[in-house]
This record gives sequence, structure tokens and C-alpha cells, in this order.
Amino acid sequence: MPVPFFYGFLMAKPWKTIESINTDEGVLELRQRDDHDFLITVGGLVLMNSMANRSEVVLGQLGCKHLKTHARPRVLVGGLGMGCTLRAVLDSLPATAEVVVAELHPVVLQWCQGPLSGLTDGAASDPRVRVEIADVAELVRKAAKGDDAKKFDAIVFDLYKGPHYHTDKLKDPLYGSRAIDNARSALKPGGVFSIWGENFDEGFDKRLRTAGFTVSHEKPGRGGLRHVVFLAKLPVAKKQPSPSMN
Repeated sequence: MPVPFFYGFLMAKPWKTIESINTDEGVLELRQRDDHDFLITVGGLVLMNSMANRSEVVLGQLGCKHLKTHARPRVLVGGLGMGCTLRAVLDSLPATAEVVVAELHPVVLQWCQGPLSGLTDGAASDPRVRVEIADVAELVRKAAKGDDAKKFDAIVFDLYKGPHYHTDKLKDPLYGSRAIDNARSALKPGGVFSIWGENFDEGFDKRLRTAGFTVSHEKPGRGGLRHVVFLAKLPVAKKQPSPSMN
């Protein structure tokens, strides 16, 4: 006989807090209630759920699929989270890749190398990965001003606050026009800037296009309110014609 919905709900295991720390955004917590069922919350709000990460996986796959046969690709990932996006990025890259991950909270790295490691087959400990405890916006600015060898073939933003209509069009450090210009300068020709968003944001789309990106979108999953993946691509540099022989 089928189990009534309300009975199944009452039988759900309670969440257990594994660790919590105070941050500027509120208390950051890792919770667990089954072997592969985890939550990360901040200030009581759910940031990510290990059982609902399709859009994060698609973000990593689409952002790096053009690099599968690249000789030595460099990728910047903004936000470690549970490591699901990072796992998708790594699975799309060759063994020669270099992946820099910007994460604000050291404890998140500890979680990904500890209790969350089994979710991603140890993505945060992969030898191709270097995690920097830093603001991803600052790493993008440095790459934009640096030499070509330090620029990236892909930049992937998996941050818990995506672009939205309240975003400052010019000054927002992640999604404003100045930040987009930095991302463009931090990419190599043909590079891809991929961004997770909770919803589609027309203003952000227009700013990407104004900066010279070709933009497309994906909405992974089925039905209801679905998250969006922005894919912003730079043109491949044209080869300079060989000097004519006179």
C-alpha cells in the first residue's frame, strides 16, 4: 500500500549540524541527515543542497566544454560551495589543466576535503586545483591587468547571489559593467565567461553583450522556477595575414 505523503514527511530524518561559524553574512552551517544529503546555509537561508545541484553541474560543463582538447587550459572558478561545479569543470578538462578556485571561507575548503569529499570524488583535492581564500572579483582584476600567460580560458561564477535587477549597473563588483569589462580582459581570445543565476536578468544580459560577448542561456531541469546559466563567449582572435613577398 502506498505510504501517505504526510506520513513520509513525518518520517524524514532530522538535520544534524556538523559545523557552524560566524561570518559577515550570518552563521554559516553545514548540515547532514543522510550519507549523501547535505545542506549549506547562511543566516538560516539555504545556499545549496547536495540533492539539487543540476544547474551547478550544467554550469561547469557548459563553461568548459570547449577546453576538452586544449593543451594546457587555465580556468578560474568563483565559489567552491560543495564542489559540484568544480567536479563538472574537472570532468570537462584534460589532465594538463590548471584550475584556480576562489573561496571566501577557509572552512568551506575543509568541508569539501572532509565530509563533502565523497560527493565529488575529492574534487577539491585534485592535483589540478589550487584553492585561494580570496574574493573572486579581486582575482579577476589581477588577471585583467596581468600578462597574457596569466589570463584564463574560462571563468566560471558559481556564487550564491547571482545577477538580478537590483544589481548596480556600473559598480557592482561581480555583475556591473566595470566587473564585466574586467572579466573580458581576464580572458584569452575565444574564452568563455559562465555565470549561475537564480533567474534570468535582462540588464545583465545586455551588459554582457555591450562588452563584446556573444551570449546564450540555459535553464537546466524541468518545470517550475528554474535557475539559469549565462554563457558569454569571446570571439577567437583572427590570425594576422602573412606579409606579402615583394
